Amino acid sequence: MNKKRIGLALCGSYCTYEKLFGVLGTLCERYDIVPIMSETAASTDSRFGTAASFKKRLFDLTGRAPVCTIADAEPLGPSTPMDALVIAPCTGNTMAKLAHGVTDTAVTMAAKAHLRNGKPLVIAFSTNDGLTGSAPNIAALFNRKNVYLVPYKQDDFTKKPYSLASDFTLLPDAIEAALEGRQLQPIILQNKC
Repeated sequence: MNKKRIGLALCGSYCTYEKLFGVLGTLCERYDIVPIMSETAASTDSRFGTAASFKKRLFDLTGRAPVCTIADAEPLGPSTPMDALVIAPCTGNTMAKLAHGVTDTAVTMAAKAHLRNGKPLVIAFSTNDGLTGSAPNIAALFNRKNVYLVPYKQDDFTKKPYSLASDFTLLPDAIEAALEGRQLQPIILQNKC
């Protein structure tokens, strides 16, 4: 049985990587995963781990080295198309670029190349300004054809009242829904007080 080919693009929200890696095994069982990393994600060490360790982990799980340059990401649209592209985590910076047509990273090039094929783009975002500066970009992306959001909520409404993050445990269901041409509902999840 041929698995659907899914691009998985990581941006620099390093604090959410463990959540992503927690569901990546399930995604690899279901799909042929093509890992992609923004140049920042592929080269920055943080308190959450080293860039080299994240690239190795992606390789170990997917069997592929991540695409990390604009030149290597461009063929993912016309030459080697994917059934869907997932950006997880998608930072507020990348959302702004996508909403305004800026193509200056491997992730934004992969998205641009992918969207020209009319296939679903699934966004699992994590941003500290989701209820302020990034709010217009979230709305702009949600209103675009073939763009689907992984349901989200405030990730820490006490300490970071403007911060929003997608629920990465819903990523497999969000991808399946997007492949069927529908948005997984509800989009906005309730916080438990």
